Amino acid sequence: MDFSRAQWRKSSHSGGDHGMCVELAEVTVQWCESGHSSQEGGECVGLAGLPSAVGVRDSKNPQGPRLVVSRSAFGSLVGGIKRG
Repeated sequence: MDFSRAQWRKSSHSGGDHGMCVELAEVTVQWCESGHSSQEGGECVGLAGLPSAVGVRDSKNPQGPRLVVSRSAFGSLVGGIKRG
């Protein structure tokens, strides 16, 4: 994942003396919808390929909750769906 254009933000709990602190980066993720989605906004999901995981969201509510699962767990899910 390319963090060169990430917007880093220092935790509000970090001390001013450069001691122990945490920084967070907001990274833009490329989401894609299923090819089976309709223009009417039917029931579909959005997926995002991450370095070691897969992001899943409701494409009707792109700002809503998101789920991140490991690639192996996502592969098992897809395999189970295909097997019926």
